[in-house]
Amino acid sequence: MVALDAMEKSARVRVWQVELNDFSGTCIKILGPVDSVRTAIDAGHAVAEQMQGNPVSTVIPRLSSGGFQGINSPVEFSPLIQQNVVKELASPAGPSANPNATSTQTEKNTVSSAPIQALGFIETQGFTAVFEAIDTACKAAQVEVVGKEKLGGGYVTIIIRGDVAAVRAAVDAARPKVDGLGKLIAAHIIARPSESVLALLPK
Repeated sequence: MVALDAMEKSARVRVWQVELNDFSGTCIKILGPVDSVRTAIDAGHAVAEQMQGNPVSTVIPRLSSGGFQGINSPVEFSPLIQQNVVKELASPAGPSANPNATSTQTEKNTVSSAPIQALGFIETQGFTAVFEAIDTACKAAQVEVVGKEKLGGGYVTIIIRGDVAAVRAAVDAARPKVDGLGKLIAAHIIARPSESVLALLPK
């Protein structure tokens, strides 16, 4: 989510698909002019490296029709983690395709009609740890839980929303509560999240 937000804010690109793999990895597929795609990929790669995500990235100019068939994935639901593992945000066909085509989905996914000023992410390995962390977060500041995502391998992420100061205070309070209960994978804040990040929020 953090890399995706950085990519969308760095250049005019369209997010085509987001695909999860079996190793808690995520492939973000974007479309746009080569220079814009390169700028966005560089921004996302840098953020993922800072977060120790071991990113791998590439830019493919003038994608062939055969290449498209291999890269494009149908939307797919995994009963194991109870969510889609392939999410399509924009049609890859034509320059006029709208990256915000899922705006109705975005509206459904938000838990309040107020605009989202900031999102907070607390990801742990272990449910007990994340539950303790989220309880602490909600007690520490005026935030709202957007949803929970299970990523496989015991990884679980809780997403909260609120104003920037409240989300920061909540995440800062929650972070130390993980110790002794599980492993903290990430604790991060996105201010003014991009449209594609909002579209990917769990229902």
